[in-house]
Amino acid sequence: MVNITRAADLALVGANGGGFVAPVGTTAPASPLVQPASPWEPLGAISDDGLTYGFDEDSQEFTPWGLTSPFRTQITKSVRTFGLTVWETSRTVVQSLQYRLDASDLVPDEDGLTKYAETASPVPDRRAFWFLVIDGESFKGFYVPQGEINDRSDVSFKQDEMSGYEWTITTYPDEAGNTVYHVDKLPVTPAYSGS
Repeated sequence: MVNITRAADLALVGANGGGFVAPVGTTAPASPLVQPASPWEPLGAISDDGLTYGFDEDSQEFTPWGLTSPFRTQITKSVRTFGLTVWETSRTVVQSLQYRLDASDLVPDEDGLTKYAETASPVPDRRAFWFLVIDGESFKGFYVPQGEINDRSDVSFKQDEMSGYEWTITTYPDEAGNTVYHVDKLPVTPAYSGS
């Protein structure tokens, strides 16, 4: 008889978490257990949809003449994305990301008014991101050395709905050719004892 071992502690529910942003070149936080220090800035409250870690890959199969199965597959596209909706839309760093502006452009004047314009010709706005997923004693950290918001949803302003900025962040390779670095604190896997 086969003995199937199941450990609920090894399953992950994205019960809590957060996101942070910093200039490209900012060192990754050393641990998901510690609050990131400046220049990391929190993105604030994230909608209850949580964080989506996306995989977009294409491949090309090569099947030799006379065979019906490929004998090699070449990855031709491999993109990682993160999706989330931020709710604290009045937070300066959030506005700066949404509108591709420097935070200095969002300083209120003497009357407390913030004035800015959206350009018809936006330029690239890459930044470093740190995402954290927490479930009890499990912590998953994702460091993106170079990421950019490449998809923004419409923004609704309604009485019965929280306004938010829904973003898809595309990751880009750093000097080492890596797009996402993982730093996790997970429960110890129980030893398997076959019979």
